[in-house]
Amino acid sequence: MHPKDIEGLTVGGLLDLVAERRPDHDALIYVDRGLRYSYREFNEVVERCARALMALGLKKGDHVAVWGQNVPEWVTLQFATGKIGAVLVTVNPSYRATELKYVLDQSDSAALFLTEGVRGANFIQILEKAAPEISEAGEGELSIQELPYLKHVVLMGSEIREEYPAAIRSFDSFLQGAEKVSQEELKERQRSLDADEVINMQYTSGTTGFPKGVQLTHTNIVKNAFLIGECMKLGPEDRVCIPVPFFHCFGCVLGTLNTVTHEATMVPIESFDAEAVLRAVDQERCTALLGVPTMFIAELEHPDFEKYDTSSLRTGIMAGSPCPIEVMRKVMNVMGADEITIAYGQTESSPVITQTRTDDPIELRVSTVGKVHPEVEVRIVSVETGEDCAPGEQGELWTRGYHVMKGYYKMPERTKEVIDEDGWLHTGDLAVMDENGYVKITGRAKDMIIRGGENVYPREVEEFLYTHPKISDVQVYGVPDEKYGEQVAAAIKVKSGETLTAEEVQEFCRDNIAYYKIPYYVDFVEEYPMTASGKIQKYKLRETAVERYGLREAAKTETA
Repeated sequence: MHPKDIEGLTVGGLLDLVAERRPDHDALIYVDRGLRYSYREFNEVVERCARALMALGLKKGDHVAVWGQNVPEWVTLQFATGKIGAVLVTVNPSYRATELKYVLDQSDSAALFLTEGVRGANFIQILEKAAPEISEAGEGELSIQELPYLKHVVLMGSEIREEYPAAIRSFDSFLQGAEKVSQEELKERQRSLDADEVINMQYTSGTTGFPKGVQLTHTNIVKNAFLIGECMKLGPEDRVCIPVPFFHCFGCVLGTLNTVTHEATMVPIESFDAEAVLRAVDQERCTALLGVPTMFIAELEHPDFEKYDTSSLRTGIMAGSPCPIEVMRKVMNVMGADEITIAYGQTESSPVITQTRTDDPIELRVSTVGKVHPEVEVRIVSVETGEDCAPGEQGELWTRGYHVMKGYYKMPERTKEVIDEDGWLHTGDLAVMDENGYVKITGRAKDMIIRGGENVYPREVEEFLYTHPKISDVQVYGVPDEKYGEQVAAAIKVKSGETLTAEEVQEFCRDNIAYYKIPYYVDFVEEYPMTASGKIQKYKLRETAVERYGLREAAKTETA
């Protein structure tokens, strides 16, 4: 596919184009399920799903939430919503009741597609806790007072059990609705779509403590996906193993869309499992593999690694956190992915801003996040002066171009805080750029914690912990960790006369917020270190924790 082919393409139009060009080429393979679709077959499945969505009464611009692991229905919905102009709202499978309710409410989602659950979490029970009225609702359209937009709930990947609320439909039952909508009605809907309309909404946390819905257009994600694959030199002969979650841009832009824009083959893994990844790469002769560093480490260190042949690997993407040089060497020399790339960005930028190229030396792949993408502008701006920095000088990374989001859903003031009048997105990340244009991320202007590739915003966790009846004050911050890069730590002031343990704090979190946000280290303090002006010095809390928990070696790894 050429750059000119991508211009003005919608997500649905992209699939139509590839299905027309390569009808018999493998499109989607699930190794463990024995599922294999050609592009013709996949497009037919997607179109049936799209017609079924229309049969629910969903109009262009309506919001459809999807909550679950990388099941086939997920990727089908991604392209089906792209054909009817419904906005796909991606929900983190780690969310619990409080977070789920917030996202369904704030996004105005009209339909929710969910699996039974992951990692021991029962999504049906979590949904019932978030919206108790659903337990009493009958079949047909929902009417939930606290979630007035939500009218339909559909279960993916499983049969309906007798104990499930009657309002939840099976995916097969949902698909039967396609018979009510003609192929021509679907085509007419597709013709009404514009590539600059919003088609994807992903929730990212913020310093306000409330997740924000990042609105991404067809152009945002289709074009970004194409340029990502160009940096990898992807082509129709490639088979891309996708163990990263679809609900992240990593999965649904760098993964599925990237693969389709290069007419290649998607090989997803439902939930990350190192051996499942190795098996898929071996059996399907995958040429590209995606992951955060901890995933690659788990694959390399798997006791049965030698049983699987990964020599077919050529390229891939590593992102989410810095990669230790020894791990990169093993990925290139032992796994065989000698052309693997490093990518950097954020959800608000669709997501990739910079990326290494396949022929960059290993030193650049572990010390930088590559060079700016084509058709993307980047500035490194002094935090003190607001002027552009010279090569090698640290400043905040700003970016501008086709890839910048439309804005945060229903949050115009928050949007103005990050996108200025000239269209520059202020990333909040500190960076330096060398004289050759390679960018190195040196820190975060915000206090965000990155734990194993997952972004954790301290303010969000603090806001939740403030609801505990025994907590007077709390400060959340990141500490270095050899396995995950960073772990979440909390320094808590307990209300006078009350007692509290770390285990009680963690248990309070467990049923209400995602597991990766739960403080791993919990300390109880009388006072916080403060500046003369009364600002809490989180870096001092961090230094104290590094000493207390013996994290000096992890800190060295972090700064290497």
